[in-house]
Amino acid sequence: MSEQTILPWQSEGLLAGVDEAGRGPLAGPVMAAAVILDELQPIAGLTDSKKLTAKRREALFDEIRAKALCFCVAQASVEEIDRLNILQATMLAMQRAVEGLRLKPSLVQVDGNRLPRLTVQAEAIVKGDLLVPAISAASILAKVTRDRWCETFAQSYPDYGFGAHKGYGTALHLQALARYGATPEHRRSFAPVARAVQAGTGS
Repeated sequence: MSEQTILPWQSEGLLAGVDEAGRGPLAGPVMAAAVILDELQPIAGLTDSKKLTAKRREALFDEIRAKALCFCVAQASVEEIDRLNILQATMLAMQRAVEGLRLKPSLVQVDGNRLPRLTVQAEAIVKGDLLVPAISAASILAKVTRDRWCETFAQSYPDYGFGAHKGYGTALHLQALARYGATPEHRRSFAPVARAVQAGTGS
């Protein structure tokens, strides 16, 4: 059945799930994903991305992309994080993800207790990534996309260990910051990075 024949009767009840990845790290963009699942193609094993192994996340990432009615992964840059603050930048990434959906949902459910500015009805659901399959799917898309960004970035800056810590403020990461300074992708509005820059090690 073509999309043209199913959209008229499906479009009124479409639910989009939204989640983010990368609020806590010291570097890199914050990612957000919005997903509208297809009830006719259920996906087994959806849950909070942090409760899955990397291998399982990758497998579900591909399955979600193949089976979802539509999805969009968006981001807010380090420059936007430093200019707006991490919360507002996260809301911006979520807004972009929803606005980037090919289909317009009638309801958007967002993980957490805050909502981005949207033109459609929305509700925040605490622990939504455990409770709502569409939010779980969004958490997986955002997490895998963010992890892949870290792995790519690690190739350009191998001394920082991004492939292992994914940008979080681990001892290894803080040691690298102290020794090598901040990269262009470090969030200078975050205290550990600001301290490294003020110490004269960062640019």
